[in-house]
Amino acid sequence: MKSRRFIGLVFVLLCGSLYAQDFQGKATYFSKTQVNMDFGNRQIPEDRKKEMMERIKRANEKTFVLNFNQTESIYKEEEQLEQPGGRDGGRGPRFGAFSTSGGDLYKNIKEGKYLIKNELLGKIFLIDDELEKLDWVLGSETRQIGNYTAFKATAKKTIKRPNTRAIFRRRNDDDKKEEAKREEEFEIKEVEIVAWYTPEIPVNQGPSEYWGLPGLILAVSDDITTIVCSEITLNPKEKVEIKAPSKGKKVTQAEYDKISQEKMKEMRENFRNRGGRGRGNGRPQ
Repeated sequence: MKSRRFIGLVFVLLCGSLYAQDFQGKATYFSKTQVNMDFGNRQIPEDRKKEMMERIKRANEKTFVLNFNQTESIYKEEEQLEQPGGRDGGRGPRFGAFSTSGGDLYKNIKEGKYLIKNELLGKIFLIDDELEKLDWVLGSETRQIGNYTAFKATAKKTIKRPNTRAIFRRRNDDDKKEEAKREEEFEIKEVEIVAWYTPEIPVNQGPSEYWGLPGLILAVSDDITTIVCSEITLNPKEKVEIKAPSKGKKVTQAEYDKISQEKMKEMRENFRNRGGRGRGNGRPQ
């Protein structure tokens, strides 16, 4: 209880000093997502499986930059040069789709909303929805992250993500019930979120969709994804304009998920139809 009062006092004092100036910060995060791929009963050579899993691993290790002020932030993936052999040649899915990243994520804490500009098969969508407010439980445990002392906080969150079992399923399946079950493109589950925040940077911001703690979130993890801050710059010389995206067809997150799910089914059917001409080559169809 004493630790919570201390955190609150530090937050208030530091917050006053930051709001007295044109405060802005920049934080770099490394994100890593583990994917357990289910190849089903397919006869895939072990070297091919190893190659695919390595590509999945690379596709789900990303670096992001969070530019933030007291009320707004932009979370953006750093562009990386494509590695040789990085393309799949049209033979299979984009393995990076298993990660949580999308377009640039704009959060406005004061208005309680977020915006994401995403391109889906050549069409631009603007996801406009309310920020999810997690019921954080503040703890007294601390750890050092860089030059900052971070406090632990936990919360329960319902996660919705692509169902990897549906990607490599066999085309010919007489069991209609089992096929319908595997047709589900997303799995939904409740997981525990563990975050580490520092009151030394008293803003309610954080990486990805996370926010709402009395200090910048420096690390956060769910059941498969871990995000850790590696560098922080406060009041950089070159200010970054934190501007909400405005172009694209405006949809809610639920509407976008439905559209995305339909497109994923179409792409999978097209992939399966193409694969039907190359059976026997040992590649997933």
